[in-house]
Amino acid sequence: MPLALLALAVGAFGIGTTEFVMMGLLPDVAADLGVSLPAAGHLVSAYALGVVIGAPLLAAVTARVPRRRVLIALMVLFVAGNALSALAPDHHWLLAARLLSGLPHGAFFGVGAVVATSMAAPDRKARSVSLMFLGLTVANIAGVPAATLMGQHLGWRATFLAVSAIGVAAIAALALLVPAASAPTPAAGLRGELTALRSLPVWLALGTTVAGFGALFAAYSYITPMLTDAAGYTDASVTLLLALFGVGATIGNLLGGRLADHSLRGTLFGGLTALTTVLALFPLLMTTPWTAALAVTLLGTAAFVTGSPLQLMVMEKAASAPSLASSANQAAFNLANAGGAWIGGLTLAAGHGVTSPAVAGAGLAVLGLAVAATAYALDRRTAPATPSHERLVATHVPERAETLQP
Repeated sequence: MPLALLALAVGAFGIGTTEFVMMGLLPDVAADLGVSLPAAGHLVSAYALGVVIGAPLLAAVTARVPRRRVLIALMVLFVAGNALSALAPDHHWLLAARLLSGLPHGAFFGVGAVVATSMAAPDRKARSVSLMFLGLTVANIAGVPAATLMGQHLGWRATFLAVSAIGVAAIAALALLVPAASAPTPAAGLRGELTALRSLPVWLALGTTVAGFGALFAAYSYITPMLTDAAGYTDASVTLLLALFGVGATIGNLLGGRLADHSLRGTLFGGLTALTTVLALFPLLMTTPWTAALAVTLLGTAAFVTGSPLQLMVMEKAASAPSLASSANQAAFNLANAGGAWIGGLTLAAGHGVTSPAVAGAGLAVLGLAVAATAYALDRRTAPATPSHERLVATHVPERAETLQP
């Protein structure tokens, strides 16, 4: 694997850290800026909104710019957003800075996936994408807990300055390790990118992302009350258990990349089936502390097995102009975040048990399987059939060639 993937992983680590660290810093930010906790929660939504807006917009605007230059520019924007967050004098300034920080998120992963696959052998494309995403999953194990502790002891502004420093390191790594020749300027341009996005198979792949990861976030958004109210853990133990989720996500990400290089569809169907099973068993697994810890780990593993296959599938369906579609998949991931949390919340508002969001998530995973099956059926229907005489020639040519050998 090219060393350039390390540069992409460093950028992914910084992005993953800034995305999730705000959840742990909300009480400190609210107290410092003099706003309520619900008002501070809008900072999480502002970042997600930035991802949804920025992913397709920045990918479209930079359609004809060399890919390495795009990645560096996106990280410059990332550093600016986090530095402005650290300097925010009030809540409204911080909202704008968080929106700005989220803008490069989706485009970085989308363009980064295109660059990663361009540097990999044909049988290692999914693995190359998974190694880039490794920075995101490791952020949940190390980056977010470390950044949260830093914010609690040195102030939340120090956290965003540290994340800015990670962004600067990523810029240097991208400039030094990503060769310009490995990521040529796209020939399709904006019109070609938009045309590729009109494809029904691309939208089916995006729909699978929304349903599949919506299943994850329906449960994960309410994992803390599940662990405390159902499994009996204390609030202080939740941080360690969330690190277990990060461990599971890292295992699933690496496993999914390796398996998808052998069978893209098989890995996707297997991952969604595993996710359905884990979520359906959540009410049972959340009854004891050790089974709850197992459930959190398995949730991360099953969900992130599908990450690389989905990203690669979207890119393959938009093969002539993959950057915009690849970035749109990151927007779909964040729509899944918001939609899954909303659907999980509906089950709680309806008066069902604390583990009911996981059951709703299992239903979304089944929906993801149905969308993926529809895409598979469409592929089989539209795939060109090989004439029988061509198959015959393909079978016999090697044999005839062997007979000509001395």
